[in-house]
Amino acid sequence: MTLNDSKSNLALTQSESSSAGAGAVGAGVVDAEKLSPVPSAPPFPEGGLQAWLTVLGGSMILFCTFGTVQSFGVYQAYYSKTYLDGYVSSDISWIGSVQTFLLFAGGLPAGKLFDEGYFHHCIGAGSLIYLFSIFMLSLAKPHQYYQIFLAQGIGMGIGMGLLFLPAISVTSHYFRKRRAAAMGVVLSGSSLGAVIYSIMLNNLFNGSAGFAWGVRAAGFIDLGLLITANLIMKTRLPSRRERPNAKPVDMKAVLSDFGYWLCIIGATLTFWGLFVPFFYLQVFSESHGVSKTIGFYAIPIMNASSLFGRTIPNFLGDVVGPFNVMIPCTVISGGLIFLMFAATNLGGTIAFGILYGFFSGGFISLITPAAASFSRDLNEIGIRIGITSFVIAFALLTGNPIAGAMVEVDTHYIWYKPLVFASVVVLAGAVCLIASRSILSKRKGTYKL
Repeated sequence: MTLNDSKSNLALTQSESSSAGAGAVGAGVVDAEKLSPVPSAPPFPEGGLQAWLTVLGGSMILFCTFGTVQSFGVYQAYYSKTYLDGYVSSDISWIGSVQTFLLFAGGLPAGKLFDEGYFHHCIGAGSLIYLFSIFMLSLAKPHQYYQIFLAQGIGMGIGMGLLFLPAISVTSHYFRKRRAAAMGVVLSGSSLGAVIYSIMLNNLFNGSAGFAWGVRAAGFIDLGLLITANLIMKTRLPSRRERPNAKPVDMKAVLSDFGYWLCIIGATLTFWGLFVPFFYLQVFSESHGVSKTIGFYAIPIMNASSLFGRTIPNFLGDVVGPFNVMIPCTVISGGLIFLMFAATNLGGTIAFGILYGFFSGGFISLITPAAASFSRDLNEIGIRIGITSFVIAFALLTGNPIAGAMVEVDTHYIWYKPLVFASVVVLAGAVCLIASRSILSKRKGTYKL
């Protein structure tokens, strides 16, 4: 989740180098070519001990937060069969959906606090709320839905929301030319966390440790990682509070940008169906006779592939443009959801997990730089990312419960309905992204987007 540094983003490059004198230009959106020469901003270190410690800390936070979100399929399977077996799949999926919603929706207030210089306040408070909630989850009793919903859905979700966006944003304080590499490391933390948590929790929940100590084991890992992240991460650039003459964001221009809103609509439709396989692949494979051992590893396989999907397309996006890589990944992801029907044996489950993990990861890693590429000025980037994150949160809130309501009818699984729903909305999202790219291409006069 970083800016594309290609020549197609020349306006952003020039705006960034002259941000120290932006106040003299006046209000409104100003073309980069019209800016008068001003002293250059301090150069980005592009590395160094503190820079890479901050990247490592961000990766640790994503390991704990987004890694937990992507391993919710393990909880979904365990709750459905054991801990909340009296509840339908739709009710259970609301827990994970609310958690994911709060992670993304929290980006709007957390992003504002980050811009104002409250980075450590955000990640400190988020860490405390998240850790308290996960240990409360370990105390939840079987068949007590409200206890699990409050601890896992609400409490952990709020903590994630305060942690997620600041952990990603602070990395850009240190890198410009090497942002893609740095952000690839940060984003890979979520996939690595999802792989480890999926395997660990499956074995602990279904072994002698049980649910309570399985959750506590994850909590103790999170405790160590979040303490370390809080200690090693630091900001470098001055906050908005420390720049009273900073150019204000032209909200009217942002909110009336039709191409940008098409991008948001496309992202929202895509996220509406994108996480359905992450929530239901293990249940799907086991309900079709795949051995429980293979079912256990279905989600880790998908997340391991996503580790590469969140790094390789990110590097490629810097070369040819984020839209040009993201759109094919989105189309392929939509088509692959139909192929989940083939995940009824060992080979099908593994093949689907590898392919879907990679291409869905490509979309997730590139949607933010794609949305940010609509910015006409450096000061717009934060608010555009925050708005995008907030809107797509509503798709993540409702997508999996809708799929859950479709899949389970009178205690029987009917799989074609949720899979067709997920595939159609992802492909519809790709159509909106294509239209959005076309508008941006005409505005910037380049196809390298």
